Formats: sequence, C-alpha cells, structure tokens
Amino acid sequence: MIESRVRFRHLQTFLEVARQKSVVKAAGLLNVSQPAVTKTIRELEEALGVTVFERDGRGIKITRSGEIFMQHAGMAITALRQGIDSVANARAESGPPIRIGALPTVSAHIMPRAMGLFLEEDTGSTIKIVTGENAVLLEQLRLGELDLVVGRLAAPEKMTGFFFEHLYSEQVVFVVRPGHPLLGAQEDVFERLSEFPLLMPTRGSIIRPFVERFFITNGVASIPTEIETVSDSFGRAFVRQSDAVWIISHGVVSDEIAAGTLKMLPIDTSDTRGPVGLTMRTDTQPSAPFSILLKTIREAASERG
Repeated sequence: MIESRVRFRHLQTFLEVARQKSVVKAAGLLNVSQPAVTKTIRELEEALGVTVFERDGRGIKITRSGEIFMQHAGMAITALRQGIDSVANARAESGPPIRIGALPTVSAHIMPRAMGLFLEEDTGSTIKIVTGENAVLLEQLRLGELDLVVGRLAAPEKMTGFFFEHLYSEQVVFVVRPGHPLLGAQEDVFERLSEFPLLMPTRGSIIRPFVERFFITNGVASIPTEIETVSDSFGRAFVRQSDAVWIISHGVVSDEIAAGTLKMLPIDTSDTRGPVGLTMRTDTQPSAPFSILLKTIREAASERG
C-alpha cells in the first residue's frame, strides 16, 4: 500500500524542499546531506507514482501533482504537531499554542488590542506572532507552520485550500516629513515625484501591484531613485531625516500621521484600497482557545473601524 511506504521523513523533506525551492538549502536546514534529501524525494516519487519536483533552469519547481500532494502533506504534519502539542499541554495543564502570521500594519494596530482581550479570557494557550510579507506568511500557513494569517486578501490562485474572512479595508498612502517640498507645491505632485527618493513596497509584497497600477493610472513611467523595503523602523527613520517619499499601508503610519510627525501627500489613493482579514486553511478545526482568539481579533478590528 502507498500509505505504508510514505513516512514522516518523506513528508518533512518534501515540505522543506517545496518551501526552499532548493535541495541544497533544504539539506542544510534538515541537517542531512544533499544526496540523502535527493534519495528521500525519489523514494516519495516512487511511492506516489508521480514526479513532485522538476528542474527549472538552475533550480527546481514543484509540479502540479506536487502542489496537490503538498496540501495533504501539510495537513498531515499539522495534525501530528497538534497531537504532540496536545499531549505536551495536557502534561503542562495549559492550552494548545496558536501561531499567528500578521502583516506589520496588523501587528501595530490590531494585534495589541486583540492580545489584551485574549489574555483576559485566561485560556492558558501560548501565542506566537510572526510578522512578514503576505506571500511568505501564506506559504507558512499552507505548510502548517502557522495556524492563522491576519493580512490582505491574496490573488485567487494563491487562495486554494484557504478561507478568507473580511475584517476591514485599508489603502496605501504617500507620507513625508513635515516641511517636505511637495507639501507646499502648487503643481501636480506626480510631476515632481521623480525628484525624490521613493521607499517602495518590495516586489513580493501584497500591496506592490496596487502601487504599480496606481502609478500607471497617473502617468508615472519610471522611478529614478527607488528603495525597496519592508522595514518600518528604517522607513520611519529615513523619511524623517530626508526628502524621501514613503509609500506604505495607512495603518503602519497612522499614529505618526495623527501625531503630526509624518504628513500625507495630497494624493487620492482610494483606488489602492484592499480587504484585510483572517485567512485560515479550509481544514482548520478550531480549538476553544483558537475560537476565542478569532473573536478577540474581530473585536479589535471592529474597534479600529
């Protein structure tokens, strides 16, 4: 039988190679040799009767069959981890740990209030919050490394196997330091935008396509000086001491805007609005603490709105 030939090491190795898109990197993280990883993948492919990876230039990419198997492999690893956690927590008399991925804007404005409400419930569960780009967090969710992602709605092709619950909408803003030359300009801001460094979301970020479409709509053909960053601390520091323009989700800088330490350029960015919400795997079976956490996040989001 196929299931008797597929072992935990096959699933673990397969998922790590899929995540790293590299046998060499996966071998390093698994602390085994590259030939051992290759052998394990070949054993898995023989058991399944299909190819799960194929060459892509100098690297590798997952096949369609591999993508289908990855969903189930992730579920199996997640179930095993949950079982281990349940036994460990039964010994420690504490609730199961919950692993959350959150965009920076969510981490700054939703999660602190949600955590305050959650701790009042005294569930005994340990919470782990990871911040990163939407695409990275969704990949970790797919592989069973996260239980929940609070972020933007991804493209339809990225949502296979996921369920999304809308919480609120957020748009991108252009912010600068007080006294910036563009704040007092009489002409169209876009005519002078190329004179200043732009801090842009990275190409892998969820809001990058919104920004690119917005530039095309407003006739911005090129950006002479562009700095891609996902670092909020760098963005705040650099904008305050330079004439750079920072293009960022409103929630990340809403406190600074309210305090007057950063100013929004007079640009209508309503076209960049996008839904922010809860993304979970469709096979998620919420525990009582997890259900309470979802409730507190919803409450925190409603207070924000």
